[in-house]
Amino acid sequence: MCGPVLGLTTALLLVAAAASAHVTVWPAESQAGANERYVLRVPSEGALATTSVELEVPFGVTILLMGAPAGWTYELRRDGDRVTAIVWTMNILPGEFAEFPFIARNPNATEIVWRAYQHLEDGTVVEFTGRRGDPTPSPVTRLLPAAR
Repeated sequence: MCGPVLGLTTALLLVAAAASAHVTVWPAESQAGANERYVLRVPSEGALATTSVELEVPFGVTILLMGAPAGWTYELRRDGDRVTAIVWTMNILPGEFAEFPFIARNPNATEIVWRAYQHLEDGTVVEFTGRRGDPTPSPVTRLLPAAR
């Protein structure tokens, strides 16, 4: 009797851990109109490795500089001169995470809502595009008014 109960408890804990894993963008707060160093953090919770992650660049955000950990690559998707998305290609093993830095100029707005797509080794995609409180919320950076 303990075996099935223990197995069910373990499975529920693993599902809860996977559900709590989120792709995030830091810092969570910046200043409108400022240049900011951002870091996209991508965890591989669960049994599958992450093979790439795509971050949509919201309208009004200007990408200034890019970075990728050694041995990993990125691609900038564009519409004319504007960067519309960044795709990092990597292999993040289960139980590990990676961080991807970039520098951007913030829009004159109150927040930036980032949309991220985590691609797993079996071809599935986890979309971090929901609202706060959803299982896969969009990362959000709150923007304080510009200094005068």
